[in-house]
Amino acid sequence: MAGKLIRHKWQKVLLIVFTILLLLVFIPALLINHYWSPILSDKVKTAILEKTDSLYRVDYTNASLHVLKGEVIFYDITLTPDTAVYRRKVKQGFGPNNLYKLHVKRLVVSHIHPFTLYFKKKLDISRITLSAPELEVSYNPVRQRDTTTKDKRTLWQKISKSLKLIHVGDIYLNDVQFKYKDYSGSKLQVSQLKELNLKATDLLIDSATQTDRSRLLYCADIGAEVYNYTGKSADGLYTYHVKSAKLSTQTSALTLEDVNLKPVNSKMFFDDSQQDRFTLHFDTVQLKRFDFLTYHKFHTFNTANLILTKGSFSVYSNPNAAIKKTDRIVTFPQYGLKTIKAAVNIDTLRLRHIDVYYNEFGQQSKQRGYVAFNNTNGTITNITNNKDSLAKNHRAVALLNTNFMNQGKMRLKFAFNLTDPAYSYSYSGHLGAVSMPAVNPATMPLAMVKITSGQLNSLDFDINSTSKVSTGKVTLLYNNLKIKMLKADTIKTYKNKTLASLFVNSLIIKHDNPDDGEAVPRSANVRFVRPPTFPFFKTVWQTLFSGIKPNAGVGRAKEEQALKEMDKHDKKVKERALKKAEKAKKKAEEEAKKAREELEKKRKEAAKKHQKN
Repeated sequence: MAGKLIRHKWQKVLLIVFTILLLLVFIPALLINHYWSPILSDKVKTAILEKTDSLYRVDYTNASLHVLKGEVIFYDITLTPDTAVYRRKVKQGFGPNNLYKLHVKRLVVSHIHPFTLYFKKKLDISRITLSAPELEVSYNPVRQRDTTTKDKRTLWQKISKSLKLIHVGDIYLNDVQFKYKDYSGSKLQVSQLKELNLKATDLLIDSATQTDRSRLLYCADIGAEVYNYTGKSADGLYTYHVKSAKLSTQTSALTLEDVNLKPVNSKMFFDDSQQDRFTLHFDTVQLKRFDFLTYHKFHTFNTANLILTKGSFSVYSNPNAAIKKTDRIVTFPQYGLKTIKAAVNIDTLRLRHIDVYYNEFGQQSKQRGYVAFNNTNGTITNITNNKDSLAKNHRAVALLNTNFMNQGKMRLKFAFNLTDPAYSYSYSGHLGAVSMPAVNPATMPLAMVKITSGQLNSLDFDINSTSKVSTGKVTLLYNNLKIKMLKADTIKTYKNKTLASLFVNSLIIKHDNPDDGEAVPRSANVRFVRPPTFPFFKTVWQTLFSGIKPNAGVGRAKEEQALKEMDKHDKKVKERALKKAEKAKKKAEEEAKKAREELEKKRKEAAKKHQKN
């Protein structure tokens, strides 16, 4: 059959030539695959050892080279650091902050162009794929900045004598098992990721990209996707969960979806901690122009925009703080920012549709009171503890719009001095119309006061504060204010203090501001000295409350007068009750004596009767 197909001489010549070419290609390829694979293996191991200055060594069970396919395959790769070399580098000041351990079942380098490499000195690879890699990173901040060696050449300058460029189209890391060990704190923190995929695109090392700052690790883009990331805080008081996280170095953007931070139950938390208790949820957290490489190297957090969208943030003030007599200066924003070990630099924090709650436990009522700021939108600028940034601008400013208790429109401005040892700050704002009973979730548990009626027309305040004292002005305009004084009945209910309510409504509070017929409303100059046990949010709340009381006519003189009247009344009530009790006691004693006498008489009569019989 073959003879019939090859009828012409040119066909025979072509077949012979083709067969010779196949032999010329396949036989060297087989020889190269067989003999060069071990040589390649040794070369790679030696190169890793030399290029990392003996810090890392690489081992693998087998390496094979397929010339015709343009493919290199490595099996069971392990990359491990030499701890003795690492310690030596640390002493010399060149030790890296991160150490890596890596195990890969299979690494495939696809579509290498050998002729381009040989004739043009260009290493061009279409794809590198790592299957089921297990990566462990240990972070120990032995240095806070890059330390240069004597050799200041770029990577391309170091390889340019042997290669003109290195190019890899795509690098895939699928199903990565990632473990991160953080030794920067007092306790080791371990984080693990199991659903992680990484992809690097267009890795290019040449004369043009050697100084290209738009590329990270010489790649046009490095993308990472993490799903269902869950962990615990070092103290075990919080758990956190992120449904998904996506990072792109090309856009310098990190996006987190469905972010949650949940504390343990209140009793367990406050038994083990003197801190305030936080709960948060955000639908989306976005970091734009995020410097990932600096964060990875030094845990320095630099981002132009941090955007929090649709969620809630709740603070529960620790009820044991006053008992333990600790100074709650630690709750001030400036203090917290100052004590963060890592450098933080956030140009602008943007809040979009966030509900904010401040919760406090009423010692008398044994119930939780809260203040709510719903649908909060706004910006906070210059959140930083970086010395260079603080030298340029030492103020963080918050401009916020919110709905107070989900009703009144409120504008707020906070300004924090980030370098002042006295932790100075200021705040001002305006609250529009709101029904005053809407504040009862705060006043009933925390002040034992129920507002039964009243319409708040406006609240304006301007306060300047330090960690010790707050001064300023508060103006509250309202109509038809009436209240009831309360006392705790059971854990879940209140009783009205009828007489006290009568005294307060008749002798203390004014029902309108301005009063009927008056053109000029009352306002109050505030001076509130912070007790050391008061946290930041409670200090703000109590400062405003100390200004609201005089606006409602609750002056010290009137309070003292009403208290004296109530004391007199209580004294008379007690005296009457005491006399009544004594009279009742005396009557009971007389009745008991008469009963005993009657009983004794009957006993004697019974005895006489028995003797006669």
